[in-house]
Amino acid sequence: ELGDRLRKLEREIYLAAGTTFNINSPQQLQEILYVRLGLPRLQKTPKGKPSTAEGVLQELALDYFLPKLILEYRGLTKLKSTYSDALPRAVNPKTGRIHTSYNQAVTTTGRLSSTNPNLQNIPIRTEEGKLIRKAFVAKPGAKIIAADYSQIELRIMAHLAKDENLMKALRRGEDIHRLVAAEIFNLLPEDVTENDRRNAKAINFGLIYGMSAFGLAKRLGISRMAAERYMERYFQRYPRVGEYMQKIKEFAYEHGYVESIFGRRLYLPDIRAKHFVRRQAAERLAINAPIQGSAADIIKLAMIAIDDWIDKMDGDDVTMIMQVHDELVFEVSSASVTTILAIVREKMERVANLDVPLVVTVGIGDNWGEAH
Repeated sequence: ELGDRLRKLEREIYLAAGTTFNINSPQQLQEILYVRLGLPRLQKTPKGKPSTAEGVLQELALDYFLPKLILEYRGLTKLKSTYSDALPRAVNPKTGRIHTSYNQAVTTTGRLSSTNPNLQNIPIRTEEGKLIRKAFVAKPGAKIIAADYSQIELRIMAHLAKDENLMKALRRGEDIHRLVAAEIFNLLPEDVTENDRRNAKAINFGLIYGMSAFGLAKRLGISRMAAERYMERYFQRYPRVGEYMQKIKEFAYEHGYVESIFGRRLYLPDIRAKHFVRRQAAERLAINAPIQGSAADIIKLAMIAIDDWIDKMDGDDVTMIMQVHDELVFEVSSASVTTILAIVREKMERVANLDVPLVVTVGIGDNWGEAH
């Protein structure tokens, strides 16, 4: 299917370009985009040539058709080479299964990373990504359960910042992205569109990653002034979030590190760098690292608690088979699904006491795609 789609995209690209060329060649793509079609030259390579990097193409894709097609082509090519072509070759001949390796000490935030093959980067929102997830199937007589911490980073932010408005909304179980959209875009909750909600989600998570007004403007495709207005309204509504961000940067500057909720230190060697870009990156990490680090700690604590429970069980009704960021994936005997699902959710939700509830969403299916 991916091969067919790529061939179709190839034809569409040649039609939009008005000629055939090597789509994978940056030089030929530069020639097509900037000389033949005369598209704006937004950024240069170190050699002074107009860039065809992903970020540049994303910006051009807002106004032009060909960059959009090129991005889709690149995405599908990566999916095909990394997953649909490679995964069948990674099957262990003895077990008939794929076994990834998890690394404890690779990411700065303490999250596990996955290699050989990397199972954590399969796109979740695209139809093609969902197709690849469907290839991960349960054995006969079993189901796949996917248990995912819902909005865990926002919940950790609320806990760390102690912002009353944010904590109230999360305690009431409100759709936080819809609520933020209504507040910062001056809308009634019922008038919030999916696009408004998506933009509010970008703001919520952008702030967690220490995004500037310039970064937010670029992300949403709006002016910098509009982005600044949205951020001002956000911090008026959730003032303790802004205070937390300032305090954590000051703490990092003074001590050279930040900590997760559980006291695990994350060192920031560039926090006092004279080089502005490096220092700014360290400041963004100072905001984000305690949040991501705490999320990493929480899911590891959940894995330990569930593993202890599995060890004490009779039989092999449940196996923990994958960890993907904030999600745990299990293979469960079909007859025991309801019972095990309830226990997994309870253990994940009770593993840490925050000022707001931890919430776990669970899906069930014959394969990972269905369970997600």
